[in-house]
Amino acid sequence: MIGFFCNVALALAWVALSGSFTALNFLTGFIFAFLALMVLQNHVPVLNGYAKRIGRIIAFVFYFLQELIKANFRVAYDVATPVWYMKPGVIGFPLEAQTDVEIMFLSSVISLTPGTLSLDISDDRKVLYIHAMFLQDEEGLRRDLKELEHRLLQIMR
Repeated sequence: MIGFFCNVALALAWVALSGSFTALNFLTGFIFAFLALMVLQNHVPVLNGYAKRIGRIIAFVFYFLQELIKANFRVAYDVATPVWYMKPGVIGFPLEAQTDVEIMFLSSVISLTPGTLSLDISDDRKVLYIHAMFLQDEEGLRRDLKELEHRLLQIMR
């Protein structure tokens, strides 16, 4: 996360020094800052592995947008048709996430996806309880949630 904040700070410095306060100029500054940090990552221990992480972040954003679009269409189809296909239920999802930040981000991403909602976490922080609108295929839902958690943890760790 420190690498990302350094990248944003350098991009903002680029915008301020160039005097052009546009999104395109910020993106240009972000790319140049990323390249500079990529060169420096071997010499600054805090930045170690930053170049790999930013690629994973971009891949996660595209993956999440794809899942978000699929979930939106599924919920919209169920609402728009006269027959309801939903079978709501609550499942306990065993967590690989360990820290409070990892669990918070995972539960937030799950709640952002239409059709799922994070309800609670067990006292030992090993199980996340999730309400799902479409629980016909519980194993499929668990597989999708595990993939989401895996991709998120690749970014966080």
